[in-house]
Amino acid sequence: MSWRARLTELGIALPGVVAPLAAYVPAVRTGNLVYTSGQLPMQAGELPRTGKVGAEVSPEEGHALARICALNALAAVDALVGLDAVARVVKVVGFVASAPNFNGQPAVVNGASELLGEVFGDAGKHARSAVGVSELPLNAPVEVELIVELKAAAE
Repeated sequence: MSWRARLTELGIALPGVVAPLAAYVPAVRTGNLVYTSGQLPMQAGELPRTGKVGAEVSPEEGHALARICALNALAAVDALVGLDAVARVVKVVGFVASAPNFNGQPAVVNGASELLGEVFGDAGKHARSAVGVSELPLNAPVEVELIVELKAAAE
């Protein structure tokens, strides 16, 4: 089954690629890897929530926002090389704008990791970092970037 077909089966539609906020591109390919820029949980050009996780944003909301970030990252990969070119997810890096004393970053970033597992199955198992930060662009609660490996040309 193709990854696009898997998305359809799950009832998930990829959003449009989020326009960069500064001087960068959404994704870059080097060899058989694609690196995405950090993706915010933008929907229709807007952030659905702002603030710090553990204060204005609940951990559960942060989890859902991390899922949106991962979808936006997949959209960037799809626009660059096509989603069906992906062999596996290699790494996820999640940044969580965290209130003082909030230490649930791994559970928040699970929103992205769980989505990748739903879509890619075993090929979605990845290395990961979940980092708490004091601020993110636009006062976003979470930001996610991906590294994916591409299939060999003959596959």
